[in-house]
Amino acid sequence: MKWTEVSVHTSNEAIEAVSNIFIEAGSGGVAIENVQDFLSTPDDGFGEIRILENQDYVSEGSLVKAYFPETKNLMELIPEIKQRILALESYGLSIGPNTFSIEDVQEENWASAWKKYYHPQQITRYLTVAPQWEEYEPKLDGEIVIRLDPGLAFGTGTHATTRLSLQGLETYIRGGETILDVGTGSGVLSIASSALGAGEIHAFDLDEVAVRSAKENVKMNAYAQNVSVSANDLLKGIEIPADIVVANILAEIIVPLIPDAWRLLKPNGIFITSGIIEAKKELILSELETQGFTILQVLQMKDWFAIVAQKVEED
Repeated sequence: MKWTEVSVHTSNEAIEAVSNIFIEAGSGGVAIENVQDFLSTPDDGFGEIRILENQDYVSEGSLVKAYFPETKNLMELIPEIKQRILALESYGLSIGPNTFSIEDVQEENWASAWKKYYHPQQITRYLTVAPQWEEYEPKLDGEIVIRLDPGLAFGTGTHATTRLSLQGLETYIRGGETILDVGTGSGVLSIASSALGAGEIHAFDLDEVAVRSAKENVKMNAYAQNVSVSANDLLKGIEIPADIVVANILAEIIVPLIPDAWRLLKPNGIFITSGIIEAKKELILSELETQGFTILQVLQMKDWFAIVAQKVEED
């Protein structure tokens, strides 16, 4: 089958938003090329990071590559996609150079390209993310492997925002918790929560493609069958008391989520938010404190921040 690759050179902070625009436009998958995700990832004592053997990376920002089947009428789609990406600036997101390129590719070339971009990576001390097609055996006592198919690129575990979320979960999960994962994408945070000992995990995403992706990834990990995945708009209409709420989404979407997270968290419950850029950090901190949350930690990796807050039980 023939596919058309539409590539956009954008800023790192706009990666998730641009990827979502492509998926909503009918893309069959999204690839993200950003060499800095690997070159500037700290060792953290977890082992050597493998650098991808590819010389085509841009020096600044990222390339977001979307793949459309030849049956799609791209001449109608491209103007709409460009308009939606331009509109991201109204949300305070830089879209970088925002240059487009279009190229025809064969399905077999696209399929084999994934294996060049993704390899097992140790994300935290106990969690390693490995693509489902590669053989990998744990190398450390207590190491748990999360199997993912990153073909739809809803989160492979390597991006800084996901790493920060995983570090937060690893710190605060003690065993048996009920967890709500908002904007689950690939399901990696929910699967990790199960691996770390959470008792009941509910994963939500507004995008049906993401829901299907997360469900498939849950099936790949036998230990994660306590994860349920469903379509939902943030936490609207949800009535599940939770010990931890985790959301790796855009800062603008975190703000309206805060009251529902407060409503559903049990006393002393933990709220982990990630996907926050420097320009939005103070906004999120202010909104959390106004709601009544106590800030426990502000985590940083490269240009990204995660905030861990607690609904402290009143005396």
